[in-house]
Amino acid sequence: MANIQEKISALCPSATFDETGELLLVNVPDEHWHALAKALKEQLHFDMLNAVAGVDWKDELGCMYYLTNTETQEMIHVKVATTDRENPRLHTVSDIWAVANYQEREVYDFFGIVFINHPDMRRFFLRNDWVGYPLRKDYDASPELNPLRLEAEENEDDTFSLVEDAEGNLKRVDKKVFGPEEYVINVGPQHPSTHGVMRYRAAIDGEVVKKVDVVSGYIHRGIEKLCEDLTYPSMLLYTERMDYMGAHMNRHATCLCIEKALGIEVPHRAEVIRMMMDELMRLSSHLLSYGCLTMDQGATTAFFYGFRERELIYDIFDKTCGARMSMSYDTIGGVVRDVHPDFVNDVRNACDVIEKAIPEYHKLFSGNVIALGRMKDVGTLSKEDAINYAITGPSGRASGFHCDVRKTQPYSLYNEVEFDEVVYENGDSYDRYMVRMKEMEQSIKILRQCCDMMDKEGHQGEFCAKVPKIIKLPKGHWYQQVEASRGAFGVYLESDGEGKPFQHPYRIHFQSPCFNLVGVVDLTCKDNLIADLITITASLDYVIPDIDR
Repeated sequence: MANIQEKISALCPSATFDETGELLLVNVPDEHWHALAKALKEQLHFDMLNAVAGVDWKDELGCMYYLTNTETQEMIHVKVATTDRENPRLHTVSDIWAVANYQEREVYDFFGIVFINHPDMRRFFLRNDWVGYPLRKDYDASPELNPLRLEAEENEDDTFSLVEDAEGNLKRVDKKVFGPEEYVINVGPQHPSTHGVMRYRAAIDGEVVKKVDVVSGYIHRGIEKLCEDLTYPSMLLYTERMDYMGAHMNRHATCLCIEKALGIEVPHRAEVIRMMMDELMRLSSHLLSYGCLTMDQGATTAFFYGFRERELIYDIFDKTCGARMSMSYDTIGGVVRDVHPDFVNDVRNACDVIEKAIPEYHKLFSGNVIALGRMKDVGTLSKEDAINYAITGPSGRASGFHCDVRKTQPYSLYNEVEFDEVVYENGDSYDRYMVRMKEMEQSIKILRQCCDMMDKEGHQGEFCAKVPKIIKLPKGHWYQQVEASRGAFGVYLESDGEGKPFQHPYRIHFQSPCFNLVGVVDLTCKDNLIADLITITASLDYVIPDIDR
């Protein structure tokens, strides 16, 4: 990191550094941020923007940008802030990392920071007539300011950019999302068509899609705001209500982040159990993805095949956790209870059954001439675009992007088991489908190795470390990623270290993979048929609560 620091100092002499945390922190004045960001990507190869976390530090409003060099897997984070609370402004980096387009709109939505030269400065989750910015510390939550509105939202086609000229002068430029010559149809937010309450406004030419405008926020629940008033153990339940098909992984990531801050060493047995639950969850998620994608193309029989095997996994969850969904099983320090006595045998049986069923899935659907026609070369995403839009998980690996967090930044016990990272090259809907099918085989491989570990160790070892009854984190901030079902799920956690009877996070931000996935809907659907929009979005496999949070 010393070498990187020297290079950044040479590129931006005004930057200051903090090496006391887990990653190098670069503090950059906003007027130098865009130039440094461009150099970080083009010269130092920090080509992926993992997360943008808006934060209100009371005396400042700003963002934490987490960046990764995808060749070396080195990570740094950059802090950019402004002291102007009346008209907070920062320079956009959406022209450098395309994923920042939606990320910065989210920050604008919740903090009111306007990004200079951003092409589309609209709210993302909230209505455009919402009063205030909810994640600010001085936000007025009076219900009179934002009553329940039953009328349709006005002016949804209006947007603006704050444009800076060569002399540094700023000018607001009002725009329209669609021009008067464009024919726009509405898709969604009915659940069957868009995999949940997601709405698309699509401009079409005949049956060909020319542009897609994503309209999100129909089930936004303000989870990050709610967590600010909850204790660390209490907020864990919300992690399972984002991507509910990656519930164990999301909760695992949050526990790892808190454990990192507290310096807690999780018992080996607990991590084996956590890893097994994660892989069972991945199997369940990919089986659901198989069923939904096939059903979206008319193969309703295949849908029931996928659900048939998922029941085995849900039965395993039910025996140990007492619930089939929203299991609330991981806890700070380990897991809440030891596994059921039948756990290992049930897992082995489920692996055997699913392994035998996978060839059936392929026979029924994968080689079907209709399926091939609907998915091959449809919705193509290049490796460069996958990195630029931070598309991770199966959708990223289908484009040739080696992005499996279990391999790139191993956590838990993934460095103790053997498995292959499944990578395809074409980046189309079919490859995204096939990556998930092959990943099920790798999850089975991991689970069998974990079963052997459990058999070898017997019931020796603790399932949870001893943790304080009242959890208070020291002052600082931390970031943790795991490989969830749909990609890298990140948790940004900040504590102000102030002593309170029941300490809660000063700021927590959940960087969901699905938020990035929906960012490439326009890119992948453009110049394809309107019927293909459903296939493409199904192959991206996003979950709406993971986007809306």
